[in-house]
Amino acid sequence: MAGYEEIFRSSVEDREGFWLRAASVLDWDVAPTTALDESDPPFYRWFPDGELNVCHNALDRHVEAGNGDRTALVHDSPVTGTKRSYTYSDLRDEVATFAGVLRDQGVGRGDRVVIYMPMVPEAAVAMLACARLGAIHSVVFGGFAAKELAVRIDDAGPKVVVSASCGIEGSRVIEYKPLLDKAIELAERKPDATVILQREQAVAAMGPIDVDWAAAAATATPADPVPVRSTDPLYVLYTSGTTGKPKGVVRDSGGYATALAWSMPNIYDVGAGETIFTASDVGWVVGHSYIVYAPLLAGATTVLYEGKPVGTPDAGQFWRVVQENKVKSVFTAPTAFRAIKKEDPEGAFVAQYDVSSLQYLFLAGERLDPETYRWAADLLGIPVIDHWWQTETGWPIAANPAGIELLDIKPGSPTRPMPGWDVQVLDETGKPAEPGVDGAIVAKLPLPPGAFPTLWNDDERYVNSYMAAFEGYYLTGDGGHLDSDGYVFVMGRTDDVINVAGHRLSTGGMEEVLASHPDVAECAVIGVADTMKGQIPRGFVVLKSGVDSTAEGYDEKLRAELVQMVRDQIGAVASLKDVAVVPALPKTRSGKILRKTMRGIADGADEPVPSTIDDASVLDTLRPVLRTE
Repeated sequence: MAGYEEIFRSSVEDREGFWLRAASVLDWDVAPTTALDESDPPFYRWFPDGELNVCHNALDRHVEAGNGDRTALVHDSPVTGTKRSYTYSDLRDEVATFAGVLRDQGVGRGDRVVIYMPMVPEAAVAMLACARLGAIHSVVFGGFAAKELAVRIDDAGPKVVVSASCGIEGSRVIEYKPLLDKAIELAERKPDATVILQREQAVAAMGPIDVDWAAAAATATPADPVPVRSTDPLYVLYTSGTTGKPKGVVRDSGGYATALAWSMPNIYDVGAGETIFTASDVGWVVGHSYIVYAPLLAGATTVLYEGKPVGTPDAGQFWRVVQENKVKSVFTAPTAFRAIKKEDPEGAFVAQYDVSSLQYLFLAGERLDPETYRWAADLLGIPVIDHWWQTETGWPIAANPAGIELLDIKPGSPTRPMPGWDVQVLDETGKPAEPGVDGAIVAKLPLPPGAFPTLWNDDERYVNSYMAAFEGYYLTGDGGHLDSDGYVFVMGRTDDVINVAGHRLSTGGMEEVLASHPDVAECAVIGVADTMKGQIPRGFVVLKSGVDSTAEGYDEKLRAELVQMVRDQIGAVASLKDVAVVPALPKTRSGKILRKTMRGIADGADEPVPSTIDDASVLDTLRPVLRTE
């Protein structure tokens, strides 16, 4: 069997042959004869003459091959004390029926459907039902506030919104319907209908455009898969932009299905009949790729978990899930393992379960610090694999390909680039940096299948945000270096998007909220290193002159108001709990706030005073506030 070097070289030297072979594992209604259309760079298109249906490939294909009785999806919900299991036949039937529900609401090929759901099987059913009809889904994380949901509804212009009466966060029931109603009220582009899944923990009051999921499904006629062009969008997934306006990452159908089908056996070493437990959320790219689409394309079993790594009820839940489902690979964020380590530092819970089926632990979502890597590796005695990718890329840029060969692990590195990813590090002039020297991490165009072909209705922003900095390269927005062995080391973001527990959030969006307070003149939000969450936001506000801040309890009251405003407008996921009132913010002479310098000081670095600073004394005053634990 070919090793990593040979496979990677083939993907670069024989791009057409490599990816057409990878695509051949799928069922195509019209088989592609060309892998890549490069006639309009940087808008590359994969398998341009091919047609397929992704839902058929994820479900019907396996049923038709005689594997309908194999387990497709297991829903494990410690927060409700329930478990449900679906065979491939069961899931295909549920999806076909719900596709009929959506079709009855006027949804067809190319229409958009926004999905605002908790971690229930119906979230995956709704996604696959859209794919079945050739419609485009846009999943919004259930923790987002009404304003954020409204922005996404306006941008996507959905015909229908699919939601649930509530979600459950730990022990708290969060009613979704009032948030959804408020979002639709705020949105300029109103959906024709909403389909609501009623959950017993909180039953929603229904309005004129609301359709009850169960009642509609009881009378719907199942829908057959609709073939679409490989280049047609499968979904739009919004990621924070530095301007505060979210970017709608477009995912194509054929390229994405091909990349995911390749990645399951080769990166995660999970094949048909084997089980992967991806502890993420369907609202994030990891949930799209490795809870829903990739495992089902591979004919594997996927575990959809509604709970936390700790507290629902304890730090042993991941091990329980592994034991009960004979999980081969676990994929989650380093944050989850930092939480488990904090609650169970000796790893006592592992001994209570049979985790002998577990062969790999994959971690991604933020930088895996060497200490957490070592703790997990010592505890489990299996390969702990850091890997690196982004919403934009859809699947790993760099990883350790467990299904091909396990390369040497270097703590702090997500290992080597995967097929089609020509990863380089460039200095400010656009020249390749020497090994070990940090610079901008880029990928040479064209990007491989699965990566985003553009942004939703915004080709110009796609070019300006990602393709314009270095001609012929995709700017990842991450900084770091390559070592002499070609290992990638990702050191952090180069922009002002921060990474809180694997969730990318815009500091600009949080600043916008803080600045709207009547007492605030200006503000800055920075992401500071946090042992649990990777980064947490810290806010700094300067009060308007004339504001009487000497009143008893004023600072505390202001902080509470600001934290609540961010929670209401961005969502609890933002985790902004620390806001300091300061006399001034450090700026350059041109007026730019020195966020990078502030971040460095807050993280304990001996940060030099930039030559462009307007008033160095401002930084001196701020230093003790930034350094406060």
